[in-house]
Amino acid sequence: MNKVIIITGASSGIGKSIGNYLTEKGYIVYGTSRKPEKYPKSEFTLVKSDINKKSDTQNLINHVISIEGKIDVLINNAGIGYTGPIEESRIEDIESLFSTNFFGPIEMIKNTLPLMRKNNSGLIINITSIAGYIGLPFRGVFCASKSALEILTESLRAEIKDYGIKVVNVAPGDVKTDVISRRIDSFNDKNSIYFKKYYKTWKSMNKDVEEGGIDPLKISRLIFKIINKNNPQIHYVIGKPLQKFSIVLKKILPDLVFERILNRFNSL
Repeated sequence: MNKVIIITGASSGIGKSIGNYLTEKGYIVYGTSRKPEKYPKSEFTLVKSDINKKSDTQNLINHVISIEGKIDVLINNAGIGYTGPIEESRIEDIESLFSTNFFGPIEMIKNTLPLMRKNNSGLIINITSIAGYIGLPFRGVFCASKSALEILTESLRAEIKDYGIKVVNVAPGDVKTDVISRRIDSFNDKNSIYFKKYYKTWKSMNKDVEEGGIDPLKISRLIFKIINKNNPQIHYVIGKPLQKFSIVLKKILPDLVFERILNRFNSL
């Protein structure tokens, strides 16, 4: 039987690319979108669902089960970006970010696990970020949300290891998507002590995405390989060589040395 796959945040960007690729490979794919009517030509089924609403999550799971009778793979992809100095970040923006990037995936996992456990099989893939490994300036809130999901995965694997369910993280670096338009950029106070450095960093990160981001198809191919592995790794990192190497450097260099390198790279 074909595997049944749910992808959150699948109407654009990485989620759409993964959905299209897995559909081409013969999988049964359901993706979530807050406004699926805007994408009538989607190559896979889009279901109206807001990851921030518990009732939507439950309705989504029930809908897929009523049609397919099972869920083999859950891909927690929905997420939003955030930039701004921590001191001047609005708590409501931080809560909104964590609702989508952390609490939403937890709710999806909680609703999917009983079904997978009943079948003694399943795979959960959490799309995190290389930024979850490093505290980047003016992206601290986003980094924290992705780091939290990374660590959650490690704990979850230990808790469910006896039930035939595997959990992995996939951490991309910069990807050529419309992430810039969907990012929370609430900081625009030109009188702030942070504004000059922030604005320089903001322009640099946008350039990295637009000119140096990897093709989301590379992530889709990696997801396909993971689905077909008997014993996938815990962590997968995918991105430009320098971004991947930064994680290695952080592990082997003294903290203060790595901090100086990171600050110099960010012109701080």
